Amino acid sequence: MPISKRLQKSEPLWKGWDRKAQKNGLRHQVYAVNGDCYVGEWKDNMRHGKGRQIWKKKGAIYEGDWKFGKRDGYGTLSFPDQEMGKHRKVYSGWWKDDKKSGYGIQFFGPKEYYEGEWCGNQRSGWGRMYYSDGDTYEGQWLNDKPHGEGMLRQKNGNRYEGYWQRGMKNGSGRFFHLDHGQLFEGFWVDNVAKCGTMIDFGRDEAPKPTQFPIPKIQILDPDGVLEEALAMFKKTEEEED
Repeated sequence: MPISKRLQKSEPLWKGWDRKAQKNGLRHQVYAVNGDCYVGEWKDNMRHGKGRQIWKKKGAIYEGDWKFGKRDGYGTLSFPDQEMGKHRKVYSGWWKDDKKSGYGIQFFGPKEYYEGEWCGNQRSGWGRMYYSDGDTYEGQWLNDKPHGEGMLRQKNGNRYEGYWQRGMKNGSGRFFHLDHGQLFEGFWVDNVAKCGTMIDFGRDEAPKPTQFPIPKIQILDPDGVLEEALAMFKKTEEEED
């Protein structure tokens, strides 16, 4: 009895080409239609693992961790600097879902940078900001602004310690006028001191002390007077609203 062989149907060529085209594992330069370039690891056709992305239009470079096509983990973002003739580091820290999240350092300029916590591309949590004018803020942040407890130290040594809201002094706090040797303690509303007490503080060591010291005033209940003034101020605000 003759033996017949059954011919196996060959796989279409396009299936083999498609399988080879799937990006998984380490790949060398992969270019997008717009000219962007990525070098690194892939998973299921998505950037996943360690990799380096170059955006052609802005010249930006990100080098670090990726997760399913998004920056996720630790990485550094740099932009070209025309004056320096090379790339300048803008952000170095942690990312989540393609946004700055966790601890990181953001450089706003040669002498201005922030180091601290981030959430959704905004400064949120604890952080320290170094301003270009020499001032430094250290404390709590929310929605990219000082919010909560914090201290602002000015270039001349003066400092404010107290509460902040929406980037402004709001609530109780103390302002040390160390250049004049005085201390103000009171209550602020939108950066304006509304009520409080001023006393001499380190006047002998101050570089520019006031001409006359503040005379001592004997008040039977200074805390009570301050509380009463604060209550009157709050009541006035409520009536205006």
